[in-house]
Amino acid sequence: MKLVFIIGNAAVGKMTVGQELMKITDLRLFHNHMTIEPVLEIFGDFNETAISRMRHVIFEEFAKSGKYGMIFTCMWAFDMQSDWDYIEYVKSIFEPYNTEFYYVELVASREVRLQRNVTENRLQNKASKRDVDASNQRLINDDKNHRLESFDGEIKFENYIKIDNTELPPDDVAKMIKERFSL
Repeated sequence: MKLVFIIGNAAVGKMTVGQELMKITDLRLFHNHMTIEPVLEIFGDFNETAISRMRHVIFEEFAKSGKYGMIFTCMWAFDMQSDWDYIEYVKSIFEPYNTEFYYVELVASREVRLQRNVTENRLQNKASKRDVDASNQRLINDDKNHRLESFDGEIKFENYIKIDNTELPPDDVAKMIKERFSL
């Protein structure tokens, strides 16, 4: 089995690249808002425990499924040990199943991410982003409060690539990932 983490700042294109990668591989996409949105709808607010438990069940069942692999998208605050620990926690669910892990970090300027924050695909898949002013402010606040781009050499994983996708269409980025990791 293969698990591809697509990480990066808000609105960098993680889900969109994941959608394109799913089209050209046998990987299935599990973008982080697939658990966030239903929890927001049901609870009326962000319930981290419910989101975490839902993800755990999905990871656990998928790991046992024997399927080719999964793409999981998430933001990773490199200045927070808990985010480093979370990646290791997700890996620990898949490790008993001889999983190969791949890490794709996407980066783009804030200006480009603010433009992407209002794309039709994003707003269609992420209801919580439809209040554009609030979503833009969260993006800006995340930039101020956390380091969401790794330092050069900080990520030591064997199967890691950092892609500046500022000027690249998502299907080209997906092809780069597929070729780099022979997916």
